[in-house]
Amino acid sequence: MKRRLATLAVAASVLGAAPAVVPALDGSPITPATAQAHSCSRGTHAVISGAHKCLGRGQFCARAQASTYRRYGFRCTYRDARGNYHLT
Repeated sequence: MKRRLATLAVAASVLGAAPAVVPALDGSPITPATAQAHSCSRGTHAVISGAHKCLGRGQFCARAQASTYRRYGFRCTYRDARGNYHLT
């Protein structure tokens, strides 16, 4: 009986220590409900300049946010003749 209570106490302390709010890569808090609401069916969910975005190869990107895109595994490179930047 004591072993069962000890196991239950350890399990409760481990589950109780889990954070309810997980910080995003840019420092903004993402709650489990927010993360689920902003999931992407295609691409990678990201927070760019405080806005939730679904990133994918070939999409337009802001050159000023190049370091943020790199955190998510993308590069913002010059691609077309009009001077628009795209994710690779």
